[in-house]
Amino acid sequence: MSEAIALDATHDPARRSWVPGADGHADFPVQNLPFGIFTPPGGDGPRGGVAIGDSILDLRAALAAGLFTGAAGEAAEAAAAETLNGFMGLGAAPRRALRQRLSALLTAGSAEQRRAAACLHPADRCILHLPARIGDYTDFYVGIHHATNVGKVFRPDNPLLPNYKYVPIGYHGRASSVRVSGADVRRPKGQLKAPEAEAPRFAPCERLDYELELGIWVGPGNALGEPIPVGEAAAHVAGYCLLNDWSARDIQAWEYQPLGPFLAKNFGSTISPWVVTPEALAPFRIPQPPRPQGDPAPLPHLLDAADQRHGAFDLALEVLLLTPAMREKGIPPHRLALSNARHMYWTVAQMLAHHTSNGCDLHPGDLLGSGTLSAPEPSGLGSLLELTRGGREPVILPSGESRRFIEDGDEVILRARAAGEGVAGIGFGECRARILPAA
Repeated sequence: MSEAIALDATHDPARRSWVPGADGHADFPVQNLPFGIFTPPGGDGPRGGVAIGDSILDLRAALAAGLFTGAAGEAAEAAAAETLNGFMGLGAAPRRALRQRLSALLTAGSAEQRRAAACLHPADRCILHLPARIGDYTDFYVGIHHATNVGKVFRPDNPLLPNYKYVPIGYHGRASSVRVSGADVRRPKGQLKAPEAEAPRFAPCERLDYELELGIWVGPGNALGEPIPVGEAAAHVAGYCLLNDWSARDIQAWEYQPLGPFLAKNFGSTISPWVVTPEALAPFRIPQPPRPQGDPAPLPHLLDAADQRHGAFDLALEVLLLTPAMREKGIPPHRLALSNARHMYWTVAQMLAHHTSNGCDLHPGDLLGSGTLSAPEPSGLGSLLELTRGGREPVILPSGESRRFIEDGDEVILRARAAGEGVAGIGFGECRARILPAA
């Protein structure tokens, strides 16, 4: 059975850090401690680090300073490498040992404060990289409000197909075009066909869209032919990030039948650079919302009682837009949507169990996307396709501009925030990218 992660001293909201700016930091207080890959000032190659406040703890330097031993030391060796694949493959116990040691090192009163302080770098002077070498990327479709809204655009008479409530729908995306936050994305070209046109034309996408998603990093994984039971799936999650799965809606409308997304999706996806661990998110676990009356129960291989008790998250998800004109006028990014991860129709464990139920093997560093997580309210729609009703109702921005879809020079920013009474709030850091003109 999938059991809840026990809270311990690392979650204590009263815990304070000696790192300047860490206490009360919107994303990275000492209760978070996410992992990532960075190049420090001076350019000494990619290496593993931990975000704390506005700084990054250099794990390679901390190892050299003798700050880790035992199980925490073995995990730190893996996490200090040029990618986090090896660290992700270790599983939960080594990761928790390292988290506990990091928490002790970075907490006020630590006896090793002086040595640890020498291993810190200002985050704004570092270069952030993809956390792992992504072998495979799968995008799911578990945001039921988004699935229903999009279905109304493409299939007004049959918006939600019958299989949606029986199986976590997904498709295999393109891992090679996943980029870290801050990297520009070029507008794709493809075949576009207007409803009244006799034939398609090849041109730059005219209906470029974002998608507000949660990214899931795979941990140990499974051997080919050996499915992961839903009750054991949580042990195969290494962490979480934000994911913007850019979508060319006009290319998608022409190509998606009969086999689904292809060029409309594979030109680029953007992820946030920090891997927020399952342990950091433990205080924000909630029961999976009950299904509406009349919906079928999941089949037995996708149903675990413990997962239903604490397999969902209370995690606020935000989309903001910054246009060139807003940037020039000094207008801050404008919020387009505020949603929540609680709107997932399927849990992360169900997604992993389904993905492997036919024997498909998952590997450390594989990436899963939740699909767009829209709220039922208009203020929480996670894509412009929904927000503008297929482009028919433009969004009016504070600059006086309007948007039906994303234009060249626009920058989309995703943020996440977990907060609650009696716990320290944490965030994910930003997932942002600017759109360049088509080549």
